[in-house]
Amino acid sequence: METLAYKKVKEAKGLKVGSQAPDFSASDLNDNVFSLTSALEKGPVVLIFYRGQWCPFCNKHLKALEKNLEKIYEKGASVVAVSPEKSEFLKRTADKTKASFSLLYDEDYKIAEAFDVAFRPTKFERAIYNKILKTDLKNAHSDESQQLPIPATFIIGKDGKIIWRHFDPDYKKRSTVDDIVKNIPK
Repeated sequence: METLAYKKVKEAKGLKVGSQAPDFSASDLNDNVFSLTSALEKGPVVLIFYRGQWCPFCNKHLKALEKNLEKIYEKGASVVAVSPEKSEFLKRTADKTKASFSLLYDEDYKIAEAFDVAFRPTKFERAIYNKILKTDLKNAHSDESQQLPIPATFIIGKDGKIIWRHFDPDYKKRSTVDDIVKNIPK
């Protein structure tokens, strides 16, 4: 049996400011398809990676974004949040956070891998997430690898280039609404 090599959290580096953002399409909780290219035609995109509906830090972060969406929209930007969780779990996130922005299912971790934020938690961490937090990563995700994204934020300009990022492997440290708003181009 072939053993796949998954990145450890320290090996994921996240795309740098100035990099061309990889184009992607993904389904939201209502099976509508979001396209980065189409969204960028309307203005900058704030791209948030979050771990899942089971994560209290993710829910708090998404609630803060929802509460302050108007500040982001006033700058002409849109917000999209990406998780490896299937649509039924995205619905739980929407219920918990009242998020009105797009929540996308990152099937097979393609988006997280393209932005270099995907990693596999240690066996111990996976046991905690699955047993204590009742996460059920194997069934909530598209495969059994139980990978997660580092909860990163990228602002992508209309030209498709990353103009700002918040990237910290410590899942407790998140981008602030003020930092996001301050870094959206005029």
